[in-house]
Amino acid sequence: MSDCAPAGVSHVSDTALWVAVYRAMETERPDAIFRDPHARRLAGERGEAIVRSMPKGRAWAWPMIVRTAVMDEIILRCVGQGVRTVVNLAAGLDARAYRLELPPALRWLHVDFPDMIAYVQDALAGERARCDLQYVAADVTDRTQLDRLLRQGAAAGPVLVVSEGLLIYLSAEQVGELAGALASVPAVRSWLIDLGSPMLLKMMARQWGAKVAQGNAPFRFAPAEGTAFFTPHGWREAEFRSTWSESLRLKRTVPLAWLWQFLGRFQPRARKEAMRRMSGVVLLERRGSA
Repeated sequence: MSDCAPAGVSHVSDTALWVAVYRAMETERPDAIFRDPHARRLAGERGEAIVRSMPKGRAWAWPMIVRTAVMDEIILRCVGQGVRTVVNLAAGLDARAYRLELPPALRWLHVDFPDMIAYVQDALAGERARCDLQYVAADVTDRTQLDRLLRQGAAAGPVLVVSEGLLIYLSAEQVGELAGALASVPAVRSWLIDLGSPMLLKMMARQWGAKVAQGNAPFRFAPAEGTAFFTPHGWREAEFRSTWSESLRLKRTVPLAWLWQFLGRFQPRARKEAMRRMSGVVLLERRGSA
């Protein structure tokens, strides 16, 4: 996070700076679909340098903006339906606890590496969270640390776990381990993720693969079976929000989206469904839940 760091991604945590720039870009629009008044400060010059270093870095803001907006909607709905604790894994520079209209009694655990937490706390010193925000330093790929964290989170359930932008950087084995750990805690009722397909992974690898790999943050997880990957680990798909469909709804999409929509009408049904599910926000719930 140092000003002396190279312009590109040098650690997986740098991806949070990258995405924060996109939230700042959206916030500064007069017709913004969400507002994150802290994003520009959190991203800093380093975030801007990372975006400049990425091929078409600013042009590809739209999927991240859509992801943020859709997750905002789902989090607020889940909280309104009775979630008492949100466990935000690998939270990065997420300022939802400061910017969303959340009940003061809601517990929000902001979980990340110690250096990232120190950076956020310093940047947001003097700001007041909307809820009971607690920062927790933990490596979510370490099972001992994860189990300790989940015991802390389960103290006041029901619990919603959020892992925005995390899974793509993990191996399938690590994701399976995480899924099983979450499912082992009865208070954890739902899990909000973003998920891509192998098709998307190939596109991202062509566009940015070399850049993120040099920072030891390669794109890894995009299961061919989609959300069925999570079934043997105790989870089932409750809701899938296609990034493409939501981009059209929110009017944050690619140039000439209308043309792609028109051409898509002539695709076989299976191909259209594959395209629709190429990327999305997914709400998982425990198997056996009503």
